[in-house]
Amino acid sequence: MEPSLPRAAPPPAPAALRGVTVLDCATLFAGPLAATVLGDYGADVIKIEHPARPDPARTHGPSKDGEGLWWKMLGRNKHTVTLDLSRPAGADLLLRLASQADVLIENFRPGTLERWGLGPQDLHRANPRLVIARVTGFGQYGPYARRPGFGTLAESMSGFAALTGEPDGPPTLPPFGLADGVAALVAASAVQTALYHRDVHGGPGQVVDLAIIEPLLTLLGPQPTAYDQLGTVPARTGNRSVNNAPRNIYPTRDGAWVAVSTSAQSVAERVMKLVGHPEVTAEPWFAGGAGRAAHADLLDGQVGEWIAARDRDTVIAAFEEAEAAISPVYGIADIFEDPQYRALDSLTTVEDPVLGPIRMQNVLFRLSATPGAIRWTGRPHGRDTRAVYAARLGLSPRELDELAAHRTI
Repeated sequence: MEPSLPRAAPPPAPAALRGVTVLDCATLFAGPLAATVLGDYGADVIKIEHPARPDPARTHGPSKDGEGLWWKMLGRNKHTVTLDLSRPAGADLLLRLASQADVLIENFRPGTLERWGLGPQDLHRANPRLVIARVTGFGQYGPYARRPGFGTLAESMSGFAALTGEPDGPPTLPPFGLADGVAALVAASAVQTALYHRDVHGGPGQVVDLAIIEPLLTLLGPQPTAYDQLGTVPARTGNRSVNNAPRNIYPTRDGAWVAVSTSAQSVAERVMKLVGHPEVTAEPWFAGGAGRAAHADLLDGQVGEWIAARDRDTVIAAFEEAEAAISPVYGIADIFEDPQYRALDSLTTVEDPVLGPIRMQNVLFRLSATPGAIRWTGRPHGRDTRAVYAARLGLSPRELDELAAHRTI
């Protein structure tokens, strides 16, 4: 008897992307996380991995009892199958799957799929409606296109690292996959944009070419335009902002830290009155964010002195009463205990067949009519191989045995 696909409780309401089939042929983080987002909102995601070389994300980060904990989140809501795309029989199986799919996500170096007979032209011959998302470090063309590309390189090349850190310190990289994460969210949005064009405007399937170096570049805001028009090169400012002040991280008397933001003029005025220095609000330079930023030493000193004389909870209560913007600086343990995160169910509990109930990040946003859902956690390598090929391609047990014997699946 062939194994069956996983059964899970259906979402509480119809899923927004129900009926959309996604082939996740990518590895590590940006491409697979884009597929995770689509799966969270009801897409039927088939995770395709090499029979002998699973996605390295399975062994990244911490594990418990041999179970990769990052994979539990990244692989959720996905059927897992194995397939060697470099073999002609494997390429043929992918084309057959693609003929029934809506989306294919891949992150091979440019030219790799074409070499296997699986380039966009080949895939679109099998299915003209297929949306193909190609998520690579540097995009499909240009002098760097064939270089290995990872999020760390994007964080460096985008300008992010050069802007991050203390003024007298080195450029600083984030301690997590920032560029990959941002690229994943952009890729998921691009896929949905292409699906909308296809399904609403009657367009064909198209290719999404996403370079991981670009999304963070967009987040730089006005800096490229300011360089173009003014020739300005921003420097590292630590936790300060060049656009407003006071804006910083301040220590409290009991050894905690709090973050203060004054992007709005009215909030800046409330903060300075609260900390006992209403006189500065009458200064001409205080009337705009840039003027306040130019006097950040003065403002930071006044705010920091007031905060340092009080415990964290007292500081936060006073700021909230004054309707001034503040938050504690949280570690992961604090996030688990925070009442706002609990109210939103931002860290939700999911039942895992091996580890039992585990906590992980919930779906990204709440839709009132078609909410997303985590139906199951990341599954073992190749767990659904035979069930998927039998159900979708009609392969018999004998055919599956033969493919397995030739290490195609």
